[in-house]
Amino acid sequence: MAGVEQIKVADDEANMRLDRWFKVHYPGLGFGRLQKLLRSGQVRVDGGRVKTDTRLDPGQTVRVPPLDTDRNTGPLTPRSIANKDDADALSQLLLHEDDKVLVFNKPPGLAVQGGSGIVRSVDQMLEAWRNRKGEKPRLVHRLDRDTSGVLVVARTRQAAMRLAESFRTRETKKTYWALVKGVPARKTGKISNWLVKEPTPDGDRMRVAKHGETGADHAVSYYRVVDQAGQALSWLEMEPYTGRTHQLRVHAVSIGCPIIGDPKYFEADQNWEFPGGIQKRLHLHARRIVIPHPGSGTIDVTAPLPGHMVQSWNLLGFDETSAEDEQ
Repeated sequence: MAGVEQIKVADDEANMRLDRWFKVHYPGLGFGRLQKLLRSGQVRVDGGRVKTDTRLDPGQTVRVPPLDTDRNTGPLTPRSIANKDDADALSQLLLHEDDKVLVFNKPPGLAVQGGSGIVRSVDQMLEAWRNRKGEKPRLVHRLDRDTSGVLVVARTRQAAMRLAESFRTRETKKTYWALVKGVPARKTGKISNWLVKEPTPDGDRMRVAKHGETGADHAVSYYRVVDQAGQALSWLEMEPYTGRTHQLRVHAVSIGCPIIGDPKYFEADQNWEFPGGIQKRLHLHARRIVIPHPGSGTIDVTAPLPGHMVQSWNLLGFDETSAEDEQ
């Protein structure tokens, strides 16, 4: 149990309610206990007494008394990872661990595999976690570099084979959260079309294929609108049934609602203004995965949102529990 802490409110916590701030930083602290601490003046903001619904501003200082629960410092970013060795960085990204499977919360901006211009990737970092037999943990699926969230890794060759088979046979349920421009015409739906890759001056890009076009692959996704900010923005929960390159990003465009901050696929007319306070970073997060365990049972893991999406959810007044309540 630590002593009194003075914690500064981060830029991406602007307008966050105090009770929600404590839920993020001290998930083991109950609401009733927080209320008692506030009433007794043990919790203060900039030295003053506050209530649970007080909205925070960046740079303010929250006084936190000694608590019998650990502080959650949140997911790492590529910048903070650069200052850590690989083994330590992976430990702080870890969401689930057993003798066969590892699940990480990959931050946006960290590549899963190496390539042109990539100096550090999850695959390279896994070298630090070779076991006594010399086996390196194996990737069994991918996330785009700018997409955050759950990433499953196998600890053994046999586990990798079984997990990969679960992805191939579509026994795995993957749930993504996205912030998109506009609101789909239908609140729930299925997107089914064919996607094809084409080269561009800015690299390969996926698009919806024309009828009968060669080299195209069938892609299917499901979506529902969880919440919306007027007609300007909406929060989609998306589930890819197939696993094509950039599938959700292209499917969002195909229903007229590109994902906010997508550097490759987001386009808007000249009269549309980017919302103030929302960062121009890809708002796509692999929120949850449910997959058969290679031994027995099921793995069900949820990843917290990255900082820039937490900031957007706070600005728009979106409540994360509204999605979980309907699952």
